[in-house]
Amino acid sequence: MESTHYDLLVIGAGPAGEKGAAQAAYFGKKVAIIEKAQRVGGAIMNTGVTGKALRETSLYINGFNMRDLYGIDLTYKKQLRVKEVVHRSLDIRNAMVNRVNENIDLHNIDLIKGSASFIDKHTVEVINARKQKQRLTGDIILIATGSKPVRPSIFPMDADNVFDSDSILKMAKIPESMVIVGNGTIGCEYACTFSQLGVAVTVIGMSDELFPFADREIIAILKEYMEEKGIRFLMGEKVTSMDAHPKEVAITLGSGKKVIAAAALIAVGRQSRVKNLSLENAGIKVNDRGEIQINRKYQTAAKNVYAAGDVIGFPALCSTSMEQARMAMVNAFDLKYKSDVARILPFGIWTIPEVAMVGETEKTLTAKKIKYVVGKTYYKNNPRGATIGEKKGMLKLIFKASDTRLVGVHIIGEQACELISVGMMALNSESTFSAFIDACFSFPSLSDMYKYATYDAMNNLNNKHFGEV
Repeated sequence: MESTHYDLLVIGAGPAGEKGAAQAAYFGKKVAIIEKAQRVGGAIMNTGVTGKALRETSLYINGFNMRDLYGIDLTYKKQLRVKEVVHRSLDIRNAMVNRVNENIDLHNIDLIKGSASFIDKHTVEVINARKQKQRLTGDIILIATGSKPVRPSIFPMDADNVFDSDSILKMAKIPESMVIVGNGTIGCEYACTFSQLGVAVTVIGMSDELFPFADREIIAILKEYMEEKGIRFLMGEKVTSMDAHPKEVAITLGSGKKVIAAAALIAVGRQSRVKNLSLENAGIKVNDRGEIQINRKYQTAAKNVYAAGDVIGFPALCSTSMEQARMAMVNAFDLKYKSDVARILPFGIWTIPEVAMVGETEKTLTAKKIKYVVGKTYYKNNPRGATIGEKKGMLKLIFKASDTRLVGVHIIGEQACELISVGMMALNSESTFSAFIDACFSFPSLSDMYKYATYDAMNNLNNKHFGEV
C-alpha cells in the first residue's frame, strides 16, 4: 500500500488539533489533519459552544436580561418546541465549524476524513466511511483526539429520554422535568439553562459540595441562586439503578431515595478518545484513566509523537488545549516561537449567573500558610451592575499581605467570564494594589469594580483584617 508523507500528521480536528496543525503550517511545514467525525471543531464547537448558545437563548426567552424592569413581563408565553429553541445554537455551531474549515484551508492543510490507527510510530492507517484504506507517514505526529462523555453501564443511554452532553440538543421536546446526574461544570450549566426554560430540575451529585476547587463564598452564592430558581440538589448521593420508560425515568439512590423525571442528562465526566488508535503499535502508554502519558515537552514514549488537549487529562480546557498543541509543535520543530504554556490559567463556568476564577483561593493560601488580605465589591454597588439588575454578583480579589501582590481573582455575576481577563493579566504581570488604584476604568463599567475591590482590600490591610494562616 502506497503512503503519502508529511512533516506533521495530526489526529483530531478539535481546538488542539487545528491550532497545532496551523502552528506548524505557518512555519512552512507540510501538514495533514485526520478527522473521523462528520464536522471539524471537536466537542467544543459541536456541543460546547452550542450548549452555551442555548444558555443565551434561554436567558432571552425567560426575560432574564430584563429582570429589573418592574411591571414589565417579557417572558415568552408560547409553548416551546426544541427546534425553535436550538435553531440559533445550531446556526452558531455551523458558523464556528465553517471558521475552523476556513482556517485549515488558509494554512493549506490537507483534511483527511476517516478513522486513524497507528501501524508504527511514523505510520498511520486511515479508514474512511466507505471502508477505503490509505497509509500516511509523518516525521512528527500529534495526537489530539479529545474526549467523550463517560457512559456508565448503569444508565440506559439508548433510551429516547436519556441524554449526555453530546446528545442533549437532539431531544424531541423540552421536558417538564429533568434529572441531571453529575454536579460538575456540565451538569450545573445545563441545570441553569433548562431551569430558565421552565423545566423542573433535580441535580444528583456524588460529592458533598459544588466545585471544590473554587472559592467557597462564590459557590455558596451560586448554589443559593440556583435553589431560588427552583433547582433541587441531592448531594453526596450515588445512583444504584435507573429505569427508563417512554414518559419518565426513575432513579434509585444509595440512600433509598427515588427520583422520577421526564428526562435525564448524564454528566458524570469525560474520558479520552484513545480506544481505536492502536497506540501500542507506536509504543505509547496510557494511564489508568486512559490518558496519554507525556513529558513536559508534550512528547509521548515515542519521541516523534506528541499529544495535547483532553487526551492528556487535566485541565482539559479549550483554551489550554490550543496552547498545549502550539507549544508541542514549537518543541517538535524547534520553532523558537514561545517558551511555554501560560503559567496562569483562568476557569469559567457558564452557569446562571456566570462564575470565573484565576489564581489562588483562600483555602489554597491557608494550606500554604501564606498571609493574605481580601477585597470585595458587589455588582449592586456598581452603576453598571445596578443598571443590568445584577443583585448578587460579586468581585473578590485576594492579595498577599506581605507585598500586596495580587494572587487570586474570583467573580460571580454577569460577564464574569469576560471580566476575569483583567485579573488574569494583572496576575501575569504580578501586579499589586497600585495597578488598580492608579488605573482609570471606563465609567460606568463593570471593570471599575476592580478599583473598589482593591480599596476594600487596602482598608482590610490597614485594619489588619488578614486571612487565616
